[in-house]
Amino acid sequence: MKYIVILGDGMADYPVEELEGKTPLSAAKKPNMDYIASKGVMGLVKTIPDGMNPGSDTANISVMGYDPELYYTGRSPLEAVSMGIELAPSDVAYRCNTVTMTETDIFEDAVMLDHSCDEIPTSESKLIIEEFNEIFKTDTLNIYPGVSYRHCLVLKDSEGGADTTPPHDILERGIREHLPKGQNSGLLISMTKKSWEVLKNHPANAARKERGLNKVSALWFWGEGRKPRLSSFYDRFKLSGSVVSAVDLIKGIGICLGLHSLDVEGATGNIHTNFTGKANAAIQELLSGKDFVYIHIEAPDECGHRHEIENKVKSIELIDQKILAPIMKAMAEAGEDYSILLVPDHATPLSLRTHTLDPVPFVIYRSNDEQQNSETSYCEEKAKGTGIFIAKGYTMMEKLIFNS
Repeated sequence: MKYIVILGDGMADYPVEELEGKTPLSAAKKPNMDYIASKGVMGLVKTIPDGMNPGSDTANISVMGYDPELYYTGRSPLEAVSMGIELAPSDVAYRCNTVTMTETDIFEDAVMLDHSCDEIPTSESKLIIEEFNEIFKTDTLNIYPGVSYRHCLVLKDSEGGADTTPPHDILERGIREHLPKGQNSGLLISMTKKSWEVLKNHPANAARKERGLNKVSALWFWGEGRKPRLSSFYDRFKLSGSVVSAVDLIKGIGICLGLHSLDVEGATGNIHTNFTGKANAAIQELLSGKDFVYIHIEAPDECGHRHEIENKVKSIELIDQKILAPIMKAMAEAGEDYSILLVPDHATPLSLRTHTLDPVPFVIYRSNDEQQNSETSYCEEKAKGTGIFIAKGYTMMEKLIFNS
């Protein structure tokens, strides 16, 4: 038996007026998702425990089969692992975004416009991060360039306890009330303000303006954490496996669990990602002997944050056509029995442009045990209608693997 998780990041949503009151999932043409919903077990799952932030970090740890309340130590260290950054137990890491804010005379009066600077290319952001690392670097402080707008700040031998806000949670809102508080807040605010001052007339922004792109206004620090303490996926589930993702966070979780993290050419973390390449990489891993593969697709989440209604629907259709369909076909042609878990990590409603704690729809489908269900569509409403509810998201992996 092969085990396959297809995770559409932020895929769940609320009804959208522009979609005639449908959610993107219910509006999308997705025959393969609907098929496994009609032949599998569908319901709702609560991926994030009460009182925890509805982030992709906690949610994906949960979907992977680990209780976030026991294992979560912060987002940034997981990304640091993927980037090859060595962390000591006494080090503190922060995510560093390149962000776009309104142009104001007073820093604190700025409004957050874009958490990604139009999904700035890595080649461009890398130069900016390296420049600021030269400005800020000390024996105990380093900023490491990552992918696109996602970077990492590490403070060696540091106290923790900063209260920070993800920039995608405050889009179109003023930053004054959302600047860091608590431990290290003075340092983080001073670095953000200094970057804002330097970037006002930066040559990179002149070039971006000519291309009609959002400027890089500042560096924004959030997601504090320490070295993760996740245990081996193999020890827990007795399966060898791989992770396919364009996002450092998911790669980092996979590496911490002892899974093989794959780099797919053209995988971007947005709707222009190499869907086919991701599917092919997953298929190759399964046919080469791996028992388990976790395929993470960021595109629906980015579309939700950017309020791109048509693109969110399209991203779901592309997951159906270019991820789910070829994987099912390849497994059938290879004569392999397989189980699929199809699920979002969390909802990213277009109306809110950020994550929520809402339960999300899941399907568990087994090729050797097809059901005959009355529900024939995979979406939030139909999943709720089944009456099946998993209150603790981390138990869902056990249901997939052990059929418990």
